[in-house]
Amino acid sequence: MSLFLTLLQDTPATEAAKVLEQVNGDMGMLWMLIAGILVFLMQAGFTLVESGMTRSKNAVNIAMKNLLDICVGSITFWLVGYSLMYGDTSNGWFFWSGLFQGEGADLFFQTMFAATTATIVSGAIAGRTKYSTYIIFSLVMTAIIYPISGGWEWNGGWLNDTEGIMPAEFIDFAGSSIVHSVGGWAALVAAFMVGPRIGKFVNGKVFEIPGHNQILATLGVFILWFGWFGFNGGSQLAWGGTDATAASNVVLITNLAAAAGGLGALITTWIWYGKPNLAQTLNGTLAGLVSITAGCGNMTSGGAVLAGLIGGILVVFSIEFIEKKLKIDDAIGAASVHGVAGAWGTLVIGLWGVDGDTAIGLFNGGGAAQLGAQAIGVLAYAAWAVGLSFIVLAILKATMGLRVSEQVELDGLDISEHGSIAYPGKRVREIDEDK
Repeated sequence: MSLFLTLLQDTPATEAAKVLEQVNGDMGMLWMLIAGILVFLMQAGFTLVESGMTRSKNAVNIAMKNLLDICVGSITFWLVGYSLMYGDTSNGWFFWSGLFQGEGADLFFQTMFAATTATIVSGAIAGRTKYSTYIIFSLVMTAIIYPISGGWEWNGGWLNDTEGIMPAEFIDFAGSSIVHSVGGWAALVAAFMVGPRIGKFVNGKVFEIPGHNQILATLGVFILWFGWFGFNGGSQLAWGGTDATAASNVVLITNLAAAAGGLGALITTWIWYGKPNLAQTLNGTLAGLVSITAGCGNMTSGGAVLAGLIGGILVVFSIEFIEKKLKIDDAIGAASVHGVAGAWGTLVIGLWGVDGDTAIGLFNGGGAAQLGAQAIGVLAYAAWAVGLSFIVLAILKATMGLRVSEQVELDGLDISEHGSIAYPGKRVREIDEDK
């Protein structure tokens, strides 16, 4: 490095500027590649979380769905998704520049986001959904639903139209709404339309169907937490100089919010249930991550901790509400973790967000314009995800059907849908009936 600096000092100013620009460009591309690889690893995290929080007889099915998402997402986003998201537009709503657009680090990084959006739906409908139907929905999600809505913000679409209906420029740095809320609201619609698992709701009562391995789920959350550093940090889309500082701060902010989210859920369940609950604490940690994904470039450290803390508290109440009041069986709480926390993470920018040293939030002196813009974006993404998901799933329900038969569900999807099981061999569990 010292040799490089010496050579740079001996180079004319214009040439030195070009060399520095080239180095920063190369470093930026390398950072995006590394970040994309970290986001790819999140598929493993989702697999462990979803399988660990559901029944062992469906673990292979969960694994197959997560593997499908990255396979389908990689092909469809390369084929049409990137163009629908980053293509040309005349109206800011729909985009297109032809098939097979995008290249290199940019296409790879963006593809990982598309696959993540589809994966969110997987866990919510675990244990009772046809694999063939899920294939079609994953394809539509990665090829159409996610890409079109992504262009509204990340390709200078209508949400950036400050001279039109928007009171300020909508902000979603890494996708609290674009990725997580879109996936979360789609998961809620899917869980509603597929219906609850057998034994979940009986005579108006809600019965817990515990996951088979909370240790796997915990490991999955740690992997997701690790991958999120690439998810958020890579969304800086550059490295070098001020970009390196900004990306580093994004990673720090992300970690703080995740920790606060876990503590928020832990404390809430300790007070509410009488004991700290692991499954809810895991969801709280993920909710903290989702809560900061939109604002990780527009939040102070203190603001990030508060946003994550509230997100971790909200997710506990949301899971209880969706399950016990709406009677919707979301097997892993995906709609709450990604949909509700995603909406909160988008709105909080309008409450105490910053733009550098400038306050843009309602509570820190920035006025109400940013909050208005964030609210419009939240509603737009919710309406798009709910509306399109309902249409697609209704068509699939009328044609292919959404749900497996009662006997297949009772036997487990692993055997019926895939002809294998996750844990072969005889297993005996001794239970002391006197305890």
